[in-house]
Amino acid sequence: MKDDVTTETVRAIEAIVLVAHEPVPTDLIAQLLEIPATTVDEVCGRLADTYEEAGHGFQLAKVAGGWRFQTHPDLAPYVERFILDGQRARLSGAALETLAIIAYKQPISRLQIASIRGVDPDSVLRTLHGRAYVAPVSRDNGPGQAVLWGTTQLFLEKLGIASLKDLPAIASFVPDASLVEALEKTLLIEADSISEPSEGA
Repeated sequence: MKDDVTTETVRAIEAIVLVAHEPVPTDLIAQLLEIPATTVDEVCGRLADTYEEAGHGFQLAKVAGGWRFQTHPDLAPYVERFILDGQRARLSGAALETLAIIAYKQPISRLQIASIRGVDPDSVLRTLHGRAYVAPVSRDNGPGQAVLWGTTQLFLEKLGIASLKDLPAIASFVPDASLVEALEKTLLIEADSISEPSEGA
């Protein structure tokens, strides 16, 4: 850490991030403390390392373009026990599926979502929009100029990632081609055995 960074600067950064409800952008902290943005990132990075090395139950993380305090990931089971099921509304499977489609295919129209899911996504889109996980980001250039949907900063915050580039590769959720081929062959063999009449019939 630079020699000209004072203890007061470090404490001020901690205080600002602590009281914030959302990740605090580096540029905003720099303006408030009248120091370079690079210094803010350096201080926050060093603080994050210090908390990690000390084994605290929280961490300072850069999320959605800003800094915030959050619980350490390995303590999630205890935090989940503390948060009663009734205190947070869970997204349905349909909503999670639609959210994943938007996250990986954005910007995407309602009709495109419907063609992938095979059902009308209107009610699910309203739910996701109401929770501020998705929002209209633009309009299609084609006939009708359909609204195109994308994810929001809140979506990034909830996942604890800095940008969409940090989403896991979609390939990690798709079975290997050889596995799919083997499954198809197995299913075809089973289907043939079921369809063939027995000798005593």
